[in-house]
Amino acid sequence: MKMVETQKRPPYAFLVAVVAFVVLVVTAAMNTSSGALIPTILKQTTWTREQVSLAAGIGILFFGLTGPFAAAIQNSIGLRITLAIGLSMSALGMGLGGFAQQPWQFILARGVVVGIGTGMTSLSLAATIVNRWFEESRGTVMGLLTAGNATGQLIFLPVIASLANSHGWRSATQFLVILGVAGLVAVALFMRNHPRDVGQLPYGATAETVPNVLTENPFLTAIKALGEGMRSGDFWLLAVTFFICGASTNGLIGTHLISACGDHGIPEVKAAGLLAAMGVFDMFGTTLSGWLTDRFDSRWLLAIYYSFRGLSLFLLPVALANASWTLGAFAVFYGLDWIATVPPTVRLSTNVFGAQKSGIMFGWIVAFHQIGASLATVIAGNVRTSTGAYNLAFSGAGLLCLCAAVFATFVGTRIRKESLAI
Repeated sequence: MKMVETQKRPPYAFLVAVVAFVVLVVTAAMNTSSGALIPTILKQTTWTREQVSLAAGIGILFFGLTGPFAAAIQNSIGLRITLAIGLSMSALGMGLGGFAQQPWQFILARGVVVGIGTGMTSLSLAATIVNRWFEESRGTVMGLLTAGNATGQLIFLPVIASLANSHGWRSATQFLVILGVAGLVAVALFMRNHPRDVGQLPYGATAETVPNVLTENPFLTAIKALGEGMRSGDFWLLAVTFFICGASTNGLIGTHLISACGDHGIPEVKAAGLLAAMGVFDMFGTTLSGWLTDRFDSRWLLAIYYSFRGLSLFLLPVALANASWTLGAFAVFYGLDWIATVPPTVRLSTNVFGAQKSGIMFGWIVAFHQIGASLATVIAGNVRTSTGAYNLAFSGAGLLCLCAAVFATFVGTRIRKESLAI
């Protein structure tokens, strides 16, 4: 009875969602910072492009591999402590990276420590918040939290590039430390593990709809899900297409577009503005993609998204060479398509594995996304060093996207055949 009475207070779930949004914004700022820092680091140190790209690639890799287990850690020790540890590691890694004197020190701090820290505050946090604190408006809240990634890129990437350009890259890393500490303070003050901690039910829930507590070891659940996925052809199709998605977004464009612009005389701050513009249109594109996913076959949506992305990558060298309105058009289009692949990929994952398993299976699919991004970060840096330009990297990624468009059309083929047979 007491819990029902206290539910009359303003729902605490919305404050928790706001804190989660702040955390995701901070995480996005740290994850996308490499693209703004690389040109200045190369100017102000004797480090090579391969070494700096390796740090970014390792960070993306650890971010992705930590993600599937983040929910398990949250269930074990609670949201509040998990996020506090993740933000503390992220801020510590950024701070240590700013004091690095040798490449291996920067790789260890920026790659390993920051990668694991941000992985503990990744989008699995959004799924946990939505399922634990909301019974109603889950889709809306999930969409807003996912937009945190775009918002972090939109707000902070030009600021980071400007700080690095005017005060040095080490000062820019200290700014990121301050962001991490601000997020940590918000978590410490306002984050709670469960609605019952504040005497409330999940928003829109009654006593009878409170979710059951998971009894199986969450780590074991994650490993079992991976084993099941590896025996499924549909899982590999989704994993490979999302691998290519990560390689062509976070890994290539997110990390190296600013450097590629610099090769054509475009200042770092202006180039960072292009990525920020992508962040703006990313929010619109993802929302529209979710609307389309409810109405059309997700396989063909993915085929269209990857096809246009591949064609745009083939045309990017021309846009860079001209440095005219065509580059702005690329930023608008690529922003709309940046994570538009997420809603249809989630839908296909649910169709193949069922609603109950979809979350954990998508977590592993996202891990492949980050592995692709990590490899692309390193490979593109090597291509630039060996050839003097990024053109081959852009063309290779474009070809991969066209392959992904074909692969996507085969997802769920076995299930559809079995349905027709029945």
